[in-house]
Amino acid sequence: MAILERSDTGAIAQLTMNAPERLNALSDEMLAALQSEFDTLKTQPHIRAVILSGAGKAFCAGHDLKQMIQGRQAEDGGKAYFKDLFDRCTQMMLAIRALPQPVIAQVHGIATAAGCQLVATCDLAVADEDTRFGVNGVNIGLFCSTPMVALSRNIPRKHAFEMLTTGQFISADEAARAGLINRAVPGNRLAGEARDLAETVAGKLGAAVRIGKRAFYDQIEMPLDQAYAHTGAVMVENMLHRDTAEGIAAFIEKRPPDWQQ
Repeated sequence: MAILERSDTGAIAQLTMNAPERLNALSDEMLAALQSEFDTLKTQPHIRAVILSGAGKAFCAGHDLKQMIQGRQAEDGGKAYFKDLFDRCTQMMLAIRALPQPVIAQVHGIATAAGCQLVATCDLAVADEDTRFGVNGVNIGLFCSTPMVALSRNIPRKHAFEMLTTGQFISADEAARAGLINRAVPGNRLAGEARDLAETVAGKLGAAVRIGKRAFYDQIEMPLDQAYAHTGAVMVENMLHRDTAEGIAAFIEKRPPDWQQ
C-alpha cells in the first residue's frame, strides 16, 4: 500500500497521505513521496487543481517523533540528520508554493505542528468543523520555529504567537476566523466542499491561474510600489495570451469561451 495515493478526476488530482497508523506524520518516507508527487505535478499542465487530504482519523500530526528520536542516536547527536530533515521539509513546503496549480488542503481530525504548517502552506483550505489545529511543539520542549513561518504568514501575529507559546489547540471555527482556513463545514460535506472548490478553480483558464498564483506570492512580499510595478507587468503578460483575448471576446459576445489551455 502506497504511503501517498493519487487519483485524478478530470483536471483535478487528489493526493491522500496514507499512513493512518502514524496519523499521516511527515516521516522521511512521507516527505519523499510528497516531494516526488509535487515535482511530477509541476510538469502536468492538464492538472489544474490539487486536493491534499489524509487517510484515517487525522490530516497530519507533524513530524515523525520516533524517527526524530532515532536521529539523535547519531555520533553528532543528530545535528546532521535534523538539518537534513528540516531542509527536506522546507523544500517540500516551498514546492507547494511554487506549484503552478492551486493546492487545497482537505483537513479533518487534527493538524498539528508541521501538519498545521502544511495547512498554512496550501493555497486554500477547507476543514471539518470538528478539526483542531495547533503548533504544539513547545509542549515537549521544541518550539515550532519552521511551522511558525507559514503560520505567521496566514494569521495575525498575536494569534500565531499565542498558539506557538501556549501549545493550545484552536477550533476550525477559530481557524476560519483567523484566516488559517477558508471555511469549516460539517464532516459529511468536507470532501464535497473541497471537490466543489477544486472544480471551480479547475474550470478557470489554466494559464491565467498559473500566472496569478506566481504573481500573488511574489507581490505579497514586495513594497507597495514594487508590487504594483510587478503586477502591472504580469497583467501585460496575461493579456498577451491567446486564450485571454478569447475569454474577453466570449464575455462581450455572451458565449462560452473556446479556451485551448
